[in-house]
Amino acid sequence: MSEPARMPSFRHPVEPDRARLEAATDLLRMLAEPTRLHLLWVLTAGPANVTELTEATGASRTVVSQHLAKLRLSGLVDDRKDGRKVIYSIHDGHLNRLILEALNHADHRVTGEPVHD
Repeated sequence: MSEPARMPSFRHPVEPDRARLEAATDLLRMLAEPTRLHLLWVLTAGPANVTELTEATGASRTVVSQHLAKLRLSGLVDDRKDGRKVIYSIHDGHLNRLILEALNHADHRVTGEPVHD
């Protein structure tokens, strides 16, 4: 008999141990570069190839490729072949939501819009 499907959890209420703190620090370090964050933000809308990401960010193809390699090696983006193109996507929903929330937070800081829950 198969196990029932588990609903994805959006919250993991665990006390952060050293391994979790280091993993979170590594993640935030990867996000602490404007071009990488911009690439990830573009990918929150859906998968894209290098040409599309270059056009969306305005960065050079070389720069985009270098950042995508770092993001892929760090496990933040996945890639798959589609003919001669490589399609990139965000690895998971937690990262997708983190990126969107970080930029929403930044929007409040830049525009002065009142904070909310």
